[in-house]
Amino acid sequence: MSTTDPFQALTSAKDHFTSLDYVIFALMLIFSAAVGIYYALKGVHNSQEEFIMASRSLHCAPVALSLTASFMSAVTVLGTPAEVYRFGMKFGLFAISYAVMVAITAHVFLPVYYRLRITSAYEYLELRYNKCLRMIGTVMFILQTVSYSGIVIYAPSLALNQVTGFQLWGAIVGTGIICTFYCTLGGLRAVVLTDVFQFLLMICAFILVIGRTVSIKGGLGRILDDARHGERLDVWDFNPNPLQRHTFWSIVIGGSFTWLGVYAVNQSQVQRYLSCKSQVHAKLALYVNLLGLWLTLSSATLSGLAMYSVFKDCDPWTAKKVAAPDQLIPYLVLQLWKDFPGIPGLFVAGTYSGTLSSVSSSINALATVTVQDLVKPNFKTLTEADLSSISMGMNLLFGTICIAMAAVASLLTSVLQAALTIFGIIGGPLLGIFSLGVLLSSANSKGAFSGLVCGFIIVVWVGIGSQLYPPQPHRTEPLHLSTAGCHVSNWTVPTTIAKPPTAPRPSIAENWYSMSYLYLSALGTLVTFMVGTVVSLLTGGLKQDIDRSLLFGKEDLIEDYEYLKAKAIH
Repeated sequence: MSTTDPFQALTSAKDHFTSLDYVIFALMLIFSAAVGIYYALKGVHNSQEEFIMASRSLHCAPVALSLTASFMSAVTVLGTPAEVYRFGMKFGLFAISYAVMVAITAHVFLPVYYRLRITSAYEYLELRYNKCLRMIGTVMFILQTVSYSGIVIYAPSLALNQVTGFQLWGAIVGTGIICTFYCTLGGLRAVVLTDVFQFLLMICAFILVIGRTVSIKGGLGRILDDARHGERLDVWDFNPNPLQRHTFWSIVIGGSFTWLGVYAVNQSQVQRYLSCKSQVHAKLALYVNLLGLWLTLSSATLSGLAMYSVFKDCDPWTAKKVAAPDQLIPYLVLQLWKDFPGIPGLFVAGTYSGTLSSVSSSINALATVTVQDLVKPNFKTLTEADLSSISMGMNLLFGTICIAMAAVASLLTSVLQAALTIFGIIGGPLLGIFSLGVLLSSANSKGAFSGLVCGFIIVVWVGIGSQLYPPQPHRTEPLHLSTAGCHVSNWTVPTTIAKPPTAPRPSIAENWYSMSYLYLSALGTLVTFMVGTVVSLLTGGLKQDIDRSLLFGKEDLIEDYEYLKAKAIH
């Protein structure tokens, strides 16, 4: 294939799967389902502790890859390359916020959880405050997780619909059924093992895009040259204005708060590293997971640059060849690999794997918190076998609910930003009350509840306002996309129709609702923490006697230092 005009040669691809594509895709589904059957036959459902926590016996490596796979999901496979394609590679700065998040989680929150031997993260809220706050935390997690799961089910279904012609809702229902099947039968062990397999498939999906584009363009240098001319390599924007969508500060500061709301206090992630055989293994799992996050982020970013290099003269989104930016990457794969049956199927299997890992982890965590926080405390006569059966039933129930939530996700324009917004609105206030309890001995239940209510109201206010009054283009800074070369393949580029003038925007929309979505979590956390601190001090927080095991202390850092010192000596 000529390297002088690769796009002209690519635009004749056929938009459907071959038989081999379907076979490869089906093999991925069969393997995932088989893992659930395998662990069901081994009897993991006979014990509640084994079913939901793998008897706390897992090693760091599989847990690390499981954490990465469920965190990244199809939202990353589809959303991040589209983000880089449209806005440039500022998104790559999330590598810094990932490192901050892992360090704080591993050395501040994790030691407290391990000392208490908790199963549900929200058990901590009852031990530190009261039962009411535990219930509120559980309900907020359930709302957050089913909303997010709807998004990550819908995202790969877009890919399937674009490249195979599958019925969109058939793909959505199929995703939910497969996820529900293997996590209901196999418990946490099945979730972790399939996550490892699915992580490898996700990386393969990115390699397919990068490798083929490098071959077509005649080297990585050509891709980077195209990106530089298209202003996609501009990373360092130190503008302190919180209204700008992506800057160094919004990504590093806002991103760190957002991801802490996922790793430090979200049951889907906490449950995995608490299932490790020791605290040392749990910390190692978090740091190995950081390497996985960096690998996935760099692969997704380079895929976005590769996509821009191919489509720089004829943007398929502007030319109406795809309906949404999140369909760009599967469309590109079909164009790049049209002469290689089976490869598009492997890519879609990798995308679909991201969904299976995230949704199965979410369903498993939802079932766990429901049983541990809502059922077990109120029905003390239930046996281990009863609790295990209820957990399986909860997996089925939440699998159904997550499928239904995909209908809401179909109304969203960007799956990536929508997912991060949900984490910010709910994860921020939750992170606030956990941080308050872990860091301040003076924090009490009145302060935590007051802070949680105030923090939640503030972020919901901003979140709803940003939907009613989306930020103006000068806040989001989309980069130029060209259709100048579309005539070479007889594409019909729609004529731009003048839009009627819009009504004047209120000043609050420009100066408050336009806040970067990445600051939602930070805003919720800080408001919750500050209000909680003040109210606690005013309501006798200094007079209470708190068990020190519920608090982060300098001895936690000293233990880490002594362990590393001993390892260095030996």
